[in-house]
Parts: sequence; C-alpha cells; structure tokens
Amino acid sequence: MLANMFNGLVRAAYPPLCVSCGVETEAENGLCSDCWGDTYFIDGAICDSCGTPLIGEDMGDELICDSCTHAPPAWIQGRASVVYDGGGRRIILALKHGDRLDVVIPLAEWMIKSGADLLRKTDVIIPVPLHRSRLFTRKYNQAAALGNQIAKRTNIQTVPDLLIRTKRTKMQKGMSRNERLENQSDAIQVNPRFVQMIVDKNVLLIDDVMTTGATMSTCANECISAGAATVNTLVFARVARDE
Repeated sequence: MLANMFNGLVRAAYPPLCVSCGVETEAENGLCSDCWGDTYFIDGAICDSCGTPLIGEDMGDELICDSCTHAPPAWIQGRASVVYDGGGRRIILALKHGDRLDVVIPLAEWMIKSGADLLRKTDVIIPVPLHRSRLFTRKYNQAAALGNQIAKRTNIQTVPDLLIRTKRTKMQKGMSRNERLENQSDAIQVNPRFVQMIVDKNVLLIDDVMTTGATMSTCANECISAGAATVNTLVFARVARDE
C-alpha cells in the first residue's frame, strides 16, 4: 500500500511525457495521440537489405529494393523501426541535440522488436562512432547509448569503442550518397585494441538514423576487413526510399 502511494506521488510529481513532443501522456515511454498519428512505424513489406518500407503486403518473401539491387550494400540485412519524418524525425532531433537521453529506453525497445530476427543471430553489437569533438559538444554518443540499452535487454555483448573516428567529417546534410562516401573516406577505423572481439563474429551495427547508408557502409567494410563473419544493421529511423 505504501509503495502504491509512493508511486502515485512520484507519478504526480513527474508525469510520463511523450517521447516525441514532451507533453504529458498516460503511459511511460509512449507517444501522445497526435505524435502517434504522426510517427510512421515501418511494418509490412520491407527491403531485406536496407529496411526501407516497400509498397505491398508482407508475404514472407525476402524483398530487395531497386537501390540495393543495383548497388548492394556492404552489409547483409538491415532493419529500421520508423521512417525519418514527422514524429520519428522529432525524436531523433531531441536525442541528438536536445539532451533527451530519456528517449533511449523506448527507442531501444522499438528497435529490439524491429530487429528481432537479426538479434537472434548476433554475437556482438557495435555502435557507429562519434568523433571526439562532437562527443564533447553532445556529451554522449546516441548510437552507443542505444547499443548499450539493446545489449542490456538482450544479453548480447557490445563493444562501444570498437570503431573509432580518426578525423572529423563535414556535416552530411544535403550531400549525395557519393559525396557522403567521399566524406567518410578514411574517417572510421577498427580500434586495434578490440579487433579480436569481432573476428569470426556476427556483428550488428547500431545507429539512430540512416539516410543514404554511406556511414554504415564505411563501418561495415571496416568490420569485414577486420575479420567479422557477417555484418547486419539496425537503426531507429531511416529515410524512406522512393521505390
């Protein structure tokens, strides 16, 4: 009884907030009705390689989008939870630039659901690295925060510092895929201290958002060159391709 009273007082003092917009909600780690309608969860037919949503119903087949057919990614399979638009975009911006580390738990839970089939065959979780100068500005690596939370909930090993950024790259907003690939050239490497932790292992790369996949490609290629058996990807949000 006392515990219920205490929980009630805590809830009254600190009511649950919408993960996206921050207004009060009824449930912990949830979305308000407006943001729920404005957040596009990826369900149904998807590209098995990059996770982009496809037109049509999910018939259980492994579908590949035109982009991945013409230019196969460096990894094998990819999954995403939401489309990077509307509520999904607001959540990412809040996490990246609004110090909203409180959204990591619900995002990790959604990602675990979206990537369940990949997590079952994962040996080690690796987050996309952040350059130390940006880490100083943001105070945390959002990909590592998501990776740590997913690892905690799935009992899968994670190595947050396996990949390191050796140079600060330009901001990639507005760049084409080729420009992004050039921007990432020689920018990410495997940390020699931890290289043995991915040799012959099935790696799952984690990031908050995927646009063209250039950063993930660089990370995947580095892991493969270091001896990883397979590389898959899991992100919270991705830009939907026009397929």
